[in-house]
Amino acid sequence: MSKILENMYRSITLGAVLVLIVIAGYHGDRVAHADYWPPFFTWLHVLSAITWIGLLYYFNMVQTPMMPKIPADLKPGVSKYIAPEALFWFRWSALSTVITGLIIATLKGYVHQALSFNGLTFAPEFRTIGTGMWLGLIMAFNVWFIIWPMQKKALGIIKVDDATKAKAARVAMLTSRVNFVLSLPMLYCMIGQGLLG
Repeated sequence: MSKILENMYRSITLGAVLVLIVIAGYHGDRVAHADYWPPFFTWLHVLSAITWIGLLYYFNMVQTPMMPKIPADLKPGVSKYIAPEALFWFRWSALSTVITGLIIATLKGYVHQALSFNGLTFAPEFRTIGTGMWLGLIMAFNVWFIIWPMQKKALGIIKVDDATKAKAARVAMLTSRVNFVLSLPMLYCMIGQGLLG
């Protein structure tokens, strides 16, 4: 067992096998029913979102504030090893969160109402979830089209001069901070839909 737990990918596989056992044991007879899939995708959505937002909070509450305090000779350990791996999970969990969220909204039949504007307002019964969905889409756009391209320069994955690297690091940090700010109302809207409608 320790050989499995020592390796992250084996641990993930073990967790997935346990999920399949639970599904087969508790819900095996329900899998063929349409009403099974929205909760299943909700589970995937929450799992993806925990990873995404957890890493967003790690970057904003731990890594970014601590980088100036780390001795110069130790910084490459973060920029060459930790940050690229964290950014891998960060961007793919963002995409997974968006895809599973759109699948849920489609399966439940409200994707169009939640994302469309009627004049300048959402359909009232979908206003809260629609706002959360748009905030999530903006945040995912920022991850893939601003933060990740800037981080590739800042971390030296793409070779650029020092001035460009510094500018890219600042843009990535500020965009990440925008996502940090947007995550608070986004999370409230996602939870609030169930409370407020």
